[in-house]
Amino acid sequence: MKIAKNLSLYFLLIFSVVSWSQSQTADSLISVLKKTRNDIDKAKLLNAIADEYKSSDPKLMLQFANQALQLSTKIKFKEAEGNAYLNIGTANIITGNYAVALQNFSNAQTVFEKELDNNSDKELKNSLARAYGSIGIVFSEQSSYAKALQYDLKALKIYESTNNLEKCARLYNNIGIVYKAQDEDFKALNYFVKCLKIQEKIGDETVGITTTNIGNIYLHQKNFSKAFEYYNKALQLFEKYPNPRGLGELYNNLGLYYKMINNQTEALKTFEKAIAAFTSIEDKFGISDTYFYIGEVYLEQNKLDESLVATNKSLALAKELEVIEQVQNAEKRLSEIYEKKHNTEESLRHFKLYSVAKDSVANAENIRSSVRAEMNFEFDKKEVLQKKEQEKREVIYNEQAKRHQQQIFFVILFILLAFGIIFLIYNRLQLKKTLTLQKELAEYEQKALHLQMNPHFVFNCLGSISSFIVQNGTDSAIKYLSKFSKLMRLTLEYSKESLIPIDKEMESLQNYLELEQLRFNQKFDFTITKGNDIEDDMALPPLLLQPFVENAIIHGLIPKNEKGNIAIDFSIEKESLICTIEDNGIGFDKSKEIKEALVSVHKSMALDITKKRLEMMEASTSRKANVAIEELKNNKGEILGTKVILNLPIQYIK
Repeated sequence: MKIAKNLSLYFLLIFSVVSWSQSQTADSLISVLKKTRNDIDKAKLLNAIADEYKSSDPKLMLQFANQALQLSTKIKFKEAEGNAYLNIGTANIITGNYAVALQNFSNAQTVFEKELDNNSDKELKNSLARAYGSIGIVFSEQSSYAKALQYDLKALKIYESTNNLEKCARLYNNIGIVYKAQDEDFKALNYFVKCLKIQEKIGDETVGITTTNIGNIYLHQKNFSKAFEYYNKALQLFEKYPNPRGLGELYNNLGLYYKMINNQTEALKTFEKAIAAFTSIEDKFGISDTYFYIGEVYLEQNKLDESLVATNKSLALAKELEVIEQVQNAEKRLSEIYEKKHNTEESLRHFKLYSVAKDSVANAENIRSSVRAEMNFEFDKKEVLQKKEQEKREVIYNEQAKRHQQQIFFVILFILLAFGIIFLIYNRLQLKKTLTLQKELAEYEQKALHLQMNPHFVFNCLGSISSFIVQNGTDSAIKYLSKFSKLMRLTLEYSKESLIPIDKEMESLQNYLELEQLRFNQKFDFTITKGNDIEDDMALPPLLLQPFVENAIIHGLIPKNEKGNIAIDFSIEKESLICTIEDNGIGFDKSKEIKEALVSVHKSMALDITKKRLEMMEASTSRKANVAIEELKNNKGEILGTKVILNLPIQYIK
């Protein structure tokens, strides 16, 4: 009876799932499965559904696990294949088919070990630990305690490395149960306490079962005060985390405690509470055990009729459940009761039934031993083959690792040499480029100065002044000459500086455009604007925009019949200064055609020099500096004008 009671607690811990909620969860997952098209997701869902049925319906669990195995094997999804083997093994443990369970757990072990050779994923490690722990369960159920401990400890080592506290707690409990089965109470207690500490830390709902197990150890040692202390703790925990089966087992153990201290009245009351707990979930195994204990108490009190009733109830349930060991014990008890009642005939009849049950138990044990021996032989054989295969893989892996290290060494050496050579070449090129840029900078500064004082521009201005005087436009000529003088003064002043404030550039452009308006008799209007985010000390090279403005007037607006317009704008965009010159003239391509048709074409160096200045600016600041010219067109493809965009690095007056 003690073995059956311990196994009940063992399975309760391993497969503790609330049955009424499982069906609901499984139905929900099945609904999702019907809508899923991806095979990988299907395999995962099939395994999840199988897991949900492990406490309520082992047959359905096996059905969905086999479907998961078939699909995952087909699509070569190893993780799902290993989990399918685990679920199939679990279903077979529940139904008592330990040989098949062990085979599937071993298959899962092989799958996960091979996968971990190429991938050290945390989930794969936990899955391998689950395979080891499941193998430990099989060996524990077959009373192969040494092997059970071997695999439990393997699983525990992995769970500790992945910091999976919940699984560590369950392994500690399982190891404690194995030691308890071998009557090694000290070791069992040590592992139960380790389990309890973790469960209290993480709030594990099965903590009441572990507390009961600790009480059982103290009861076995006849340390009644400690046993009672932990049983009371377990009662409080089952109130916090309801578990009818665990509560029923606790009441049975508490009843045995009262029986051992000769408090038969409290023992009977406690056993009645156990029956109520087991009845609430229709646990006939637990009810049968409890009635047997009640019969034993009444027999010790010499209340033969009450003992007879309780023992017969235990026997009826044992026959219904086909628990031969319980039938054997109950028949023996009935024979003793009838003997005390001096009913020799019934005593003899039940003794004969006891003998038959005893022989059946012995035969079952012989068969079980035979199956266990065969199972252990096959497992050991497979384990030896796996070990050799593992050793072979390790040799290959070590060779590959050695070769890989050599390859890495030579690659790193080559990269360092190549990097050194490239660095030297780059350094020389940068030095050469810097010297060249410095030389060109001096040259282009002179060219820019000459361009700013273009004799052609001065000639045109003086010609306009002369025309105003001849045409009696003295006032206009004086105004023009005044603006021209101011522009020349600004030009000479700014030509000495590498950068000028944006406001000064706008002032220079304002003077230039007003001069050109006078020159061409108000042929165009203009606007100069800047963004609010432009700071006062932001700067740009002097007269950088003037050549583009001049081109817009001469080649864009003057050939046009209608009055033209020029819009100049300064703005900030993504850490760049954007200068835009937009006109509504005849367009870039049309202007080019007119210039090519002239007999004498003036070769303007202004744009080329400006582009060179931009390149130098980009090199010196290591930031983008470029110009883009585009024609503006409407939806019909008609020319609306030309737009020049200068993208400059943001610079400040020092």
